Amino acid sequence: MMLVVLVSIPVSAQNEGEYAASYATAPRFKALLLWEPGAEEAHVQFDKQAIDFFHKLTYGEGWTMDVTTSLEEYPYERLKEYSIIVCLNATPGGKKQREAFEKYMENGGGWMGFHASAYNDRNTHWPWLNRFLGCGQFYCNNWPPQPALVECDAPSHPVTLTLPKEFVVPASEFYQWQPSPRLNEDVEVLVSISQKMYPFGLKDVVKFGDFPIVWTNKNYRMVYLNMGHGDQGFIDATQQLLFINAFRWIVSRDPKGNPFI
Repeated sequence: MMLVVLVSIPVSAQNEGEYAASYATAPRFKALLLWEPGAEEAHVQFDKQAIDFFHKLTYGEGWTMDVTTSLEEYPYERLKEYSIIVCLNATPGGKKQREAFEKYMENGGGWMGFHASAYNDRNTHWPWLNRFLGCGQFYCNNWPPQPALVECDAPSHPVTLTLPKEFVVPASEFYQWQPSPRLNEDVEVLVSISQKMYPFGLKDVVKFGDFPIVWTNKNYRMVYLNMGHGDQGFIDATQQLLFINAFRWIVSRDPKGNPFI
């Protein structure tokens, strides 16, 4: 006698006539990438690769990407045309640029910052930046750059939902901050360097401390990612997915509407 086993395969509900995909007939949004070609070599290496990475995400003209080395020609009225500003190891320079950027962010602008875009110390003289980031000044770092085991602190957040609970990120120099952004009730830490890494470093060794490297200040439409040093930032698919998730999440929360729906 032949035994027949029937297996029920779940199928997602779909209305008759509904199509699963949404194809764009025009660019969905605009993004502005800011970088500093005169920065240290390792930062420039990352920035050039990042520009190429984001450019590939525009294929098919799904969105428009502009690149600049200064916000001097971008007053607020021009900045507000962009759904997101991506700062690649760069920050707005000078009073005029800072004021325009502050107004942009305080009025619903989107920001994705990498590595040195958040670097600040006693000589920065921009207190708004610390309020925006939700953390204190640069405190210490590991050296030389090396891979790190990281943990997702908020595995159900849209930025980390598709990532493993733990994974290894490519080699980079990682900054620790004091006070830690985790102490700020307005901050949600998304990814941290695992405590299993301590002591972390070969020349400059971080021995202890809270070590968030990806977070969002819930008062703004922003994500900061501490990666951004050297030429290995785009060799790993998991880290690339993290970057795309963060980029997409910020854009999806545009006050003008979610361009993906």
